[in-house]
Amino acid sequence: MSPLVLSRAERQTLKRWVARRKTALAQRARLILACAQGYSNNDVSAQVGLGSLSVGKWRRRFLERRLDGLLDEPRPGAPRQITDADVERVITLTLETTPTDATHWSTRSMARRSGLSQSAISRIWRAFALEPHRTKTFKLSKDPLFIEKVRDVVGLYLKPPDKALVLCVDEKSGIQALDRTAPLLPMRPGQVERRTHVTAPPTSLLPWRLPQAGSLPAARGVTGRWISAASSIPSTPPYRPRLDIHLILDNSTIHKTALIHRWLAQRPRYHVHFTPTSSSWLNLVERWFGLLTEKQLRRGVHRSTRELEEAMAGFDCPVQGGPKRDEMTVEQLQADEWARDRVSSELGHGRQRVADWYLGRR
Repeated sequence: MSPLVLSRAERQTLKRWVARRKTALAQRARLILACAQGYSNNDVSAQVGLGSLSVGKWRRRFLERRLDGLLDEPRPGAPRQITDADVERVITLTLETTPTDATHWSTRSMARRSGLSQSAISRIWRAFALEPHRTKTFKLSKDPLFIEKVRDVVGLYLKPPDKALVLCVDEKSGIQALDRTAPLLPMRPGQVERRTHVTAPPTSLLPWRLPQAGSLPAARGVTGRWISAASSIPSTPPYRPRLDIHLILDNSTIHKTALIHRWLAQRPRYHVHFTPTSSSWLNLVERWFGLLTEKQLRRGVHRSTRELEEAMAGFDCPVQGGPKRDEMTVEQLQADEWARDRVSSELGHGRQRVADWYLGRR
């Protein structure tokens, strides 16, 4: 058996091929790397899951043709009917034009336009990850204090103040109680669950999200109940009355009314932190809203607004259940502490600018 020696460039190329995971080329690359370590064909066969004859075949091809010997040879059959020019034309039409009767291309409309089959268009689009039927939305924040507010909020998440309680606050308004006009048809093999619905009057929810806690106690409230909900925070066990309260809010109008400003001015241990405009995703309570919708509202049956409110009041989702052990080296701990100190040192100026902005709005 001839020895197999790899050059540095060949070894790097084989390692890149191995990263392709579930492909025949990755398996052949692993085979050659194992052979280069001096293993016999039988040992390599047991490692890569191929027969010893196959291992000998690819070893021999690599010795004869090096990396080119691991590639697939041209397959017999009819020549290609779709040329590279056809593929380029389909991609150009997809990216730079639209049909006259629609806002985006479909496989059928593109097939009629290009003269190719619908299956050919589908294969080309999949090969280049083109999905004309899908769309996403985005929105850029125009907040002049965007950086300062992000540093302020993220700083509270990464390194909250000592002897303080940090709460994320937001309103989920317009929640509708859904009842079924017909009995639910359950899921069965080959068919998804089916249901109908009618709507009842909407209700609202105002929860407090605790970033450092394992559960999510909620206090319901709309504009008129915001102050009563905030007043109940210090008396909620196990928080002591003299803790500073840091509230992370969005730019909702109920947070800027004169009544709220007077209430906060009389309680200096309450500190408000605003997320940037059009950036409510920065508020962790939005993740809780997603869990509430997914696990309680979307498939729930609520015959009245009161029944809906009771269901939301009883929803408790421990988002930090089942924690995993985190092991860190001394170097990682030192780097983490350095990053936290740097974040803390950069927050002072940003928080002062946000505070000045908020007081100016008053």
